[in-house]
Amino acid sequence: MDKFKFIDLFAGIGGFHQAMTNLGGECVFASEIDESAIKTYMNNYGIDSANDITKVKDEDIPAHDVLCAGFPCQAFSKAGKQLGFDDPTKGTLFFEIKRILLAKQPEYIVLENVRNLLSHDHHNTWSVIEEELDKAGYNIGVVVMSPHQLGIPQLRERVYILGIRKDVYDGKLVFDIPDRNDKSSLNAYEAGIFDSDVDEKYSISEQEEEVLTCWDEFYQGINLKVIGFPIWSSEFGATYPLDDYPDWKAEFCNKNRKLYEENKDFIDKWLKKWDNLSRFTPTNRKFEWQAGTSITSIWDGYIQFRPSGIRVKRPNAFPALVALVQIPVIGKYKRRLTPREAARLQSFPETFVPDENDFQAYKQFGNAVNVNCVEYLSKQLLQYGHLKDDE
Repeated sequence: MDKFKFIDLFAGIGGFHQAMTNLGGECVFASEIDESAIKTYMNNYGIDSANDITKVKDEDIPAHDVLCAGFPCQAFSKAGKQLGFDDPTKGTLFFEIKRILLAKQPEYIVLENVRNLLSHDHHNTWSVIEEELDKAGYNIGVVVMSPHQLGIPQLRERVYILGIRKDVYDGKLVFDIPDRNDKSSLNAYEAGIFDSDVDEKYSISEQEEEVLTCWDEFYQGINLKVIGFPIWSSEFGATYPLDDYPDWKAEFCNKNRKLYEENKDFIDKWLKKWDNLSRFTPTNRKFEWQAGTSITSIWDGYIQFRPSGIRVKRPNAFPALVALVQIPVIGKYKRRLTPREAARLQSFPETFVPDENDFQAYKQFGNAVNVNCVEYLSKQLLQYGHLKDDE
């Protein structure tokens, strides 16, 4: 594939940069406003991304072949056409992308966003984006894809908007996408994600281990193994009326009460042993089993300490790393995911240097685009234009 130049907007820590460099690209401009991400970008790529795109003039952006952007999702003006506004994207960051496309006319565009971009604001947001890219002269294809489709053990659906200038190619853009329903080959333990020796600071606390041991005993003892509702221990033995509750909440309460009645002898003994969970926070008195029958113990799954309770997931693939507010616990190792392991789940290379502050590192990887997904789709996109392989 021929060498090409790209720009990296809303660059974060450079997921697009890594993918495009892997394909032979050269970054000629990057834009980011988060100071910690700017520092990480500089440390890894030697490029200063401290450019607020809303303040950068068209003439200060170098010529490029590919525009990359993981832009924020914002609502656009519904009143645009009704009131005759020339540009319903004004005031949103997508406007900056459109502005640069019109000024620089790159051959390709690669955009990434959250899955619900397509339905955001009653589909108005996507309708505006689609129409504006068309008016700017781009033929686009839209793909919803998750890293697990490439064998990476992370479930993280994102929408990718892949475009090419119409004068270069104006046919249908078709992308070969692996089956999203096939998760049979996913196994983080076999994928080289986890390190065998990590700093003790990532270990769960004694109290967290106590909470998980308690709930593991609960799961082992009850007669229900596929739990399709959140467990609220406050409902065990409760009889107060639910008339004022919304239907969904009353339903969950009733299911908890039924579970208690069916397992009363065991649950009463369990509560007595654990002092009615009095040592636990209100949050830790709630439990969500989302692993079906794929595992038989909490310690075989992935765990998150969430505001809604202790959540247990299947071990084949991590839940989406979204800024990692609740850092997943690897049950088998009784510790949290490390920043290096988060980097692997986002397909960053071993040479990538994470932020030295763990909180920032988790946040940055959670906000990053998955390198392998971008590379996989972009390689197919580039085949439609001047950068296609000669073979």
